[in-house]
Amino acid sequence: MLTIYNTLSKTKEVFKPLEGNKVRMYVCGMTVYDFCHLGHGRSMVAFDLVTRWLRYSGYDLTYVRNITDIDDKIINRANENGESFDALTARMIDAMHEDERRLNILPPDQEPRATDHIAGMHAMIQTLIDKGYAYAPGNGDVYYRVGKFVGYGKLSRKKIEDLRIGARIEVDEAKQDPLDFVLWKGVKPGEPSWESPWGAGRPGWHIECSVMSTCCLGESFDIHGGGNDLEFPHHENEIAQSEAATGKQYANSWMHCGMIRINGEKMSKSLNNFFTIRDVLDKYHPEVVRYLLVSSHYRSSINYSEDSLRESKGALERFYHALRGLPRVAAAGGEEYVERFTAAMNDDFGTPEACAVLFDLVREINRLRENDPQAAAGLAGRLRELGDLLGVLQLEADDFLRAGAEGRVDAAEVEALIQARLQARADKNWAESDRVRDQLTAMGVVLEDGKGGTTWRLAD
Repeated sequence: MLTIYNTLSKTKEVFKPLEGNKVRMYVCGMTVYDFCHLGHGRSMVAFDLVTRWLRYSGYDLTYVRNITDIDDKIINRANENGESFDALTARMIDAMHEDERRLNILPPDQEPRATDHIAGMHAMIQTLIDKGYAYAPGNGDVYYRVGKFVGYGKLSRKKIEDLRIGARIEVDEAKQDPLDFVLWKGVKPGEPSWESPWGAGRPGWHIECSVMSTCCLGESFDIHGGGNDLEFPHHENEIAQSEAATGKQYANSWMHCGMIRINGEKMSKSLNNFFTIRDVLDKYHPEVVRYLLVSSHYRSSINYSEDSLRESKGALERFYHALRGLPRVAAAGGEEYVERFTAAMNDDFGTPEACAVLFDLVREINRLRENDPQAAAGLAGRLRELGDLLGVLQLEADDFLRAGAEGRVDAAEVEALIQARLQARADKNWAESDRVRDQLTAMGVVLEDGKGGTTWRLAD
């Protein structure tokens, strides 16, 4: 029985889809003005994990993750580059998809773009105006009237009276209340714009997700997700817009993943303390990066460091060493490990406990491999099966353990030296055997002698 921590209720709840076995999930995606940083990767991997587990559990999932392809940052960056906003966003979307593929992230079922839903935004904004929740002051802008929505703050637990302290209206704004937020922005010189009933302009950020989610999934759906930095004001404003427009509960469950932190601060482009996904993948194998992201609970923050990546690499090496030398066969045995893994994942996607089960499975594989290789191979299949639910352990063991060898060593030379060492050992020429081993060690090659022969990998 799956339980999910619902940010709206601040408790774990037994998950029950709104409609039979069908699950509809919307996740706030990227604002595509630059390469994705590792914090974005954290959110993408977290909800990829949710997707894999829901489908493994038998749910009929529709997963929607949007793209924000028009906003201030995009316009400013395009102007800095001397290119059109759509040329910039096209490049960044392609780069994002490349990053996802390298991190073994499954594509969402739908990936709506804000600029394809302008008409839907006009319709929702007009509905809000008609109901008295929004107003057009006549300068081309349209604002949401926060004070009219009775439930404002129910997600973040913020109170309107507290928010008003210190809030003010900028000189170029025509708000009735400093808490009111923009739904439609009147056109400014040099900016892209679309015609609307209130004049040319472009959408505010919050209205985009309300429209894209309800267009793709209906007025009410099961799960809304994103990073915990979006809880306020973005998700709070989505609730206010959507529920005022439809009169229905917007999302049944709210899931928020933790941030990547650098020296205790959120990884953020605005703080200029971020590492792009491709920066990190230039130094570390993609599976190492993915394991770092899935081995911590999705709601916790991750402190990024070289040490944490080395620990992730070490964990995967233990897994792949257990798989090494065993044939790929169907999973067999180890049902107790499946039960424990399932219990961990059904408890709000408890990946730390699930990873602990994998380590226990590795110990059992290593215990059996000498005396019962058939049973060990079946458990190795089980390890791959469970690893796949985390998006890891699908490579050939040697391919992972020797990753990065190209350019560092000549694999043919390594194999020739291993054969020379084996011949020296057969001739009982221990001095020559030791000399060859020392030569390989100096090349950064680690030898491992076992029943099945000698294998090698690169040292850290």
